[in-house]
Amino acid sequence: MSAEERTAVEMEQHGDVTVRAVGDVAEIEIHRPPANYFDVTLLGDLVAAVDRAAGEGARAAVICSEGRHFCAGLDFGSAGRPTPEALTDLYGHATALVAAPVPLVAAVQGAAIGGGLGLAVACDFRTAAPTSRFSANFTRLGFHQGFGLSVTLPAVVGSQRALDLLTTGRRIGGEEAQAIGLCDRLGEDPRAEAHALAAELAAAAPLAVAAVRATLRGDLVARFGAAVAHEREQQVRLMDSEDFGEGIAASLERRPPRFRGR
Repeated sequence: MSAEERTAVEMEQHGDVTVRAVGDVAEIEIHRPPANYFDVTLLGDLVAAVDRAAGEGARAAVICSEGRHFCAGLDFGSAGRPTPEALTDLYGHATALVAAPVPLVAAVQGAAIGGGLGLAVACDFRTAAPTSRFSANFTRLGFHQGFGLSVTLPAVVGSQRALDLLTTGRRIGGEEAQAIGLCDRLGEDPRAEAHALAAELAAAAPLAVAAVRATLRGDLVARFGAAVAHEREQQVRLMDSEDFGEGIAASLERRPPRFRGR
């Protein structure tokens, strides 16, 4: 399908995910505002949308979200504790997303927290605003990081900064994110920045882009798959701890957690 034909295609719906063509770029948007929590179904729909866009000839894709925030990960408040089986399926979709055949650019408005940060870092590039916020808040909830952040975050910001972000769970803004390499482009409109970057990617020779991307990524998909398998084991183990219950309770009650190491 030509770029002109895809520009004329109406928006496609995949559950709570939509796809629309902007020239050679696909805009793939999550519609679960304001926090855009994900679950197994939504991630499956996201993977299907990326595959569909690539199959129709898109050369790059913008991953974005409706509403105030990019993504706050899993919703422990209403959805409760995920089962081991659900985590297996969830991380299967995450691995498929990392294996996407086209470059992905995440447009991070508002917050990318926990698994939402994992989703953003699973993409090839990230754009943000100075007011955007990033946090790997897993230790503040009493459990282990997930969504492959054990592999993807050190690759983006370096081992020492990843250790800082993962162990403290601290929140950083858009300017610090850009300074440490977590954000590739900063502007008042992250979606516009993402489209501009995706358009540059789409304008380059597609076979060359694919070859360069494959060379630099190496065995990323295999390492990501091994990482999420380990992360799942640690998450299941730590979700049985008192600290995990305290972390979730403190988060829902908007108070500092009181961890006891048990």
